[in-house]
Amino acid sequence: MRILVAEDLYLLRDGMVRLIEAYGHEVVATAATGPETLDALLKWRPDVSVVDVRMPPDQSDEGLRAALAARAEVPGLPVLILSQHVEQLYARELLADGAGGIGYFLKESVFDGDQFVDALERVAGGGTAMDPAVIAKLLGAGAATRRLGGLTEREHAVLALMAEGLSNQAIGQRLFLSDSAISKYTTSMFGKLGITDDEAGNRRVLAVLTYLNNP
Repeated sequence: MRILVAEDLYLLRDGMVRLIEAYGHEVVATAATGPETLDALLKWRPDVSVVDVRMPPDQSDEGLRAALAARAEVPGLPVLILSQHVEQLYARELLADGAGGIGYFLKESVFDGDQFVDALERVAGGGTAMDPAVIAKLLGAGAATRRLGGLTEREHAVLALMAEGLSNQAIGQRLFLSDSAISKYTTSMFGKLGITDDEAGNRRVLAVLTYLNNP
């Protein structure tokens, strides 16, 4: 994969570059500020980018806004947000375009290289890779009012794990269910969420976006 790394802390940025290259992928560019990130995203259009939320010049949400601006120019441009914080407003906006290719992890939740690179590969493939802590923050206290009221408890559990980016097989292992049972739950869930086989987007991505966004 061709990967861009946008992180203002040199040691962390250099560490991610070395890790990515150790897994056989290419880092085509790095960026240390919000404007640099936007320019690099549009110039290189990488297979996936790792973008920090808070970057110079203001150390607020420049990285996330750069990712939003780039995806407005290049719909579906894959981006994995890696941050110490969950910026709820912009995170929802990032998810709301329905194009997929989105990940959001807290730095403290990434425990090893395999997990990190696996998330990058899922996002590069147009899927989602969401930190459970981020999901909890985005859902907040209003989860019961969302368009998920028709789901059973089991279907809700399957969708929550799907939002993390797990495959059907991995979900089955986590919930101690067979592949056929997971397939049954996902089919029922898609129907209840109004997501049909002929949807232009990936059904898993659309279901996750429904889960994470307001109705």
